[in-house]
Amino acid sequence: MTQARQLHLGAFMRPVSIHTAWWRYPGAQTDANFNFAALKHFAQTLERGKFDAFFMADHLAVLNMPIQALKRSATVTSFDPMILLPALAAVTERIGLIATGSTSYDQPFHVARRFASLDALSNGRAGWNIVTTGNPESARNFGLDDHLDHAERYRRAREFYDVVTGLWDSFADDAFLRDQASGVFFDPDKMHVLNHQGEFFKVRGPLNVARPVQGWPVIVQAGASEAGRQLAAETAEMVFGAGGPLDAAREFYADVKGRMVKLGRNREHLKILPGALVVVGATRDEAQAKKDLIDSLVHPDSGLASLSVALGVDASHFELDAPLPDIPETNASKSSRERVIDSARRENLTVRQLAARAGSYGGNSFVGTAADIADQMEEWFLTGAADGFNLMFHTVPAGLEEFVDQVIPELQRRGLFRREYEGTTLREHLGLPRPANRFFR
Repeated sequence: MTQARQLHLGAFMRPVSIHTAWWRYPGAQTDANFNFAALKHFAQTLERGKFDAFFMADHLAVLNMPIQALKRSATVTSFDPMILLPALAAVTERIGLIATGSTSYDQPFHVARRFASLDALSNGRAGWNIVTTGNPESARNFGLDDHLDHAERYRRAREFYDVVTGLWDSFADDAFLRDQASGVFFDPDKMHVLNHQGEFFKVRGPLNVARPVQGWPVIVQAGASEAGRQLAAETAEMVFGAGGPLDAAREFYADVKGRMVKLGRNREHLKILPGALVVVGATRDEAQAKKDLIDSLVHPDSGLASLSVALGVDASHFELDAPLPDIPETNASKSSRERVIDSARRENLTVRQLAARAGSYGGNSFVGTAADIADQMEEWFLTGAADGFNLMFHTVPAGLEEFVDQVIPELQRRGLFRREYEGTTLREHLGLPRPANRFFR
């Protein structure tokens, strides 16, 4: 019997693991970020596990860390998500396909067209992760010396969302008649010309793609700053939440859902999925040994580079065995910076300890047996911290397969997770309504 409320699970698959040493783990598929056969296997395995979505982040710069760290990074090469996800759509049937589309370095018409096309190709499984792109190195690949400041990036993102969703509503669902007898292909009265003119964009429209299968692809957002929380409350239908202490997760969950209610949105129309690194073992000791092994494979060069990215400052000159010094405000992502600083102060961590954690993933980790991990996920789910999780595996393919083969059955046994997909679209998986067309009723 189906439970009224169940966990939602996404898999963070670009990079294929958040852990910087995943590719050094024994048995790892070292070229997985740029190996279609491997990625196809991962997507099909996740679909076998009835995951809601395959989540693909995107990076628009390679030179975002010192070369001594970069040479140890497996993220240097990867597929363009809007090339990979249509290919995966052809070899899967139900799993959702979510990708990042930058609001800082792309145009609304491009994003609207790509995601509408992906939604059609996948029969309604697309999701757009709205990202403002906080990495300043990306600007240099787009003719700029520096990127927009934080507040301006979020104002641009808000307008970007309005334009994209307006373009998705260019045609009524029944606009395309394709009447061979009369020779009328579509009804012009069911086409809307957007004619948007705003602070950042001037877009005439309409979009040259029919209205998406889902009405709109699912809107995903990941920011945790004040501006990010407000953008999520106004626009998002799924949030890739920061994985941190349980109390902080509950505060974030209550805050964003509360903002939604004040805006007149139904709180159930947004699913908050914190990130979590999972390491599964037959025993707790075995799981911890796996975690200890992969953490030991993080090179200090990689750890300091990851810490620098998280803080938005160069950490390579910090004294390793001293506390974290005061970190000035920067133009980089505020949520990751604050998360590192908070953990450093709360746990009295040294720079060396922070670097090791940054390289291994400084957010939430579930390490243990299938039952242990299910216990922790259940606590988060039932105590107002999460609607599910966006999971990261310590290595692939082993970490992914262990979770699907061991933890998923345990969650199903407890009635916390589906045994079969009950719908065909990502919106149906997440229990989200299909948006009405704002121009046609």
